Amino acid sequence: MPTTVVVGVQWGDEGKGKIIDILASRADVVIRSQGGNNAGHTVENDGEVYKLQLIPSGILYPKTECYIGCGVVVDPKDILREIDGLQARGVSCDHLHIDPRAHLVMPWHIQLDGLSEKLRGSGDIGTTHRGIGPTYMDKAERSGLRMYDLIHPEIFTEKAKLAGEMKNRLLKEYYGQEPLEIDGIIQEYLAYGQRLKPYVEDVSVLAFEAIKAGKKVLFEGAQGTLLDIDVGTYPYVTSSHPVSGGVCTGCGVGPTMIDEVIGVAKSYTTRVGKGPFPTELFDQVGDTIRNRGHEFGTVTGRPRRTGWFDSVIMRHSVRCNGLTGLAINKIDTLSDMGDLKICVAYKKKDGTVIKDFPACLEELAQCEPVYETVAGFSGDLSQCKSYDELPKSCKQYIEKLEEVCGCPIKMVGVGPSREQNLERE
Repeated sequence: MPTTVVVGVQWGDEGKGKIIDILASRADVVIRSQGGNNAGHTVENDGEVYKLQLIPSGILYPKTECYIGCGVVVDPKDILREIDGLQARGVSCDHLHIDPRAHLVMPWHIQLDGLSEKLRGSGDIGTTHRGIGPTYMDKAERSGLRMYDLIHPEIFTEKAKLAGEMKNRLLKEYYGQEPLEIDGIIQEYLAYGQRLKPYVEDVSVLAFEAIKAGKKVLFEGAQGTLLDIDVGTYPYVTSSHPVSGGVCTGCGVGPTMIDEVIGVAKSYTTRVGKGPFPTELFDQVGDTIRNRGHEFGTVTGRPRRTGWFDSVIMRHSVRCNGLTGLAINKIDTLSDMGDLKICVAYKKKDGTVIKDFPACLEELAQCEPVYETVAGFSGDLSQCKSYDELPKSCKQYIEKLEEVCGCPIKMVGVGPSREQNLERE
């Protein structure tokens, strides 16, 4: 296994957790590069189900080093809750390391997240209200607090007082809210810092040394390509870079250190939150896909919007991530549904047919899907132990997806467990 990046190539929630778990079992190091506890991976390991948010999936393997890079925003209270929860289940976190440059999600970020969403009214973005966007805002404005500060009490106290006073003015004068008790917050978070101090280490150095030593390194993606703040469906995006390029800045490694980029998708399309969704289904078919595929958010429990497979999105993701291969999950969800549809292009209001994903939200909102209908397949695919055991019509559907995406499909998922992932030569 070379140095590998795993990314979501739709709107997130593609089932990356299972693919990452499989590859993590073969890796020496697993690294998370962006996002925060607004993203989640559901992993089924040895009959146990784990819902991970900040901690890399490699934590389930005692000999696998797990790193949280500088591009991640860390809620100290939440990561300690996650550590405690794993340790209570017998999972050691002694091999976890957090970059000192990682920014901190503070209580004012969480409060401002909710207030700004409320202020937007019907034009809200649909955030998880976990303070991720406001934390990245402070990072870009160069006023954020970092993990390094948290484990140095004098530095943290000084910076947190200044930041807290500024946020209190905003809360009081703009939003009409009661100010936060900053001294109490500082004392609470300094206690978190003492507990987190043993985990803090320079991830850029650790990653470089691991790659230089020839170790198997897996970069774990969160969310999906269409949630990228630059190449996603802005403004209905996250505040970081879930694409493969985000690994370099979010971990402090160069692009020449990456050998392989695997994109994870479903055999259909889903998304959570607002924004245009060309292949969205509002009928019984959409409900069937949602219920069969258990399409509800890992972190929020929100029902996901469902639609047919969109190859326009996929070609966009192949290009933006430099994909070397695809893993297609939940092929079993589509069994016994009759003929299936694949979106191969978009038709604009003026009748123009386009095959490239639009750069602007307003243009995307005017697009209708152009479908090709393909024969469906039937049977219980969950019992298949190899790709060759899949029905011929199912393999033809997979081959069609490969053709319209322009990228080889290397893995096919027929169920939630790692044993239900079929690797293709």
